[in-house]
Amino acid sequence: MLTKRIIPCLDVRDGVVVKGVKFKDHVVLGEILELAGGYRDMGADELVFYDITASPEGRAVSKEWITKTARLLDIPFCVAGGIRSVEIARTILNAGADKISINSPALENPDLINQLVREFGSQCVVIGIDSMMENGDYFVYQYTGSVKTIKSSKRKTIDWVREVQERGAGEIVLNCMNQDGTREGYDVGQLAKIRKICLIPLIASGGAGKIGHFTDVFKNADVDAALAAGIFHRREVTIPDLKKELKKSGIEVRI
Repeated sequence: MLTKRIIPCLDVRDGVVVKGVKFKDHVVLGEILELAGGYRDMGADELVFYDITASPEGRAVSKEWITKTARLLDIPFCVAGGIRSVEIARTILNAGADKISINSPALENPDLINQLVREFGSQCVVIGIDSMMENGDYFVYQYTGSVKTIKSSKRKTIDWVREVQERGAGEIVLNCMNQDGTREGYDVGQLAKIRKICLIPLIASGGAGKIGHFTDVFKNADVDAALAAGIFHRREVTIPDLKKELKKSGIEVRI
């Protein structure tokens, strides 16, 4: 049985780590390298870094902090933010990232997924999907790093999941926007619905507030990994304690 992964998420803005609620009202929570090193030592399975304003500002993520992070870490890490071409992706991977994640750029140009997969392989290509309930169904949103730019793509989440799989993506991170930063738990209903049609690794994101929320999403949505930010940054839940409790619940994790 494959072990379930615990993935701290570091939202980066202006070179520091921030966290908001439902993708707005961000506050600074710490320095990139300090938090990354701490999570490495605590037993995180991977890290994800999102430069949350790169796409809305029409730029790519800065490679300087990626290089420093790569020197520090001995666990895989994924980087996202304004990756609109194979050349930008190559720069980020050459700087030391193990994976690249695209969200709004994929919605702008879906063929970019195919191009990245051909160049680097599916294992390197993660698709982030920011999903929110709208008129009784879930739709994909883009440019979510700023309240000034966020908008609906008009694509249904379930249709977009099918398409990115067909285009060869290696993983999907489903960011459940209605739950983001609420600490009320993952959107297990939406994740379970997507799990039924998602044949590649599915990562849950948005809403974790206590250990029980992780147990719930692993058992009832059968996701491959759970991503969280605020509760880890604020030390409300530690990764060693979380993994011990998951293990007690019969969920396989790497201790």
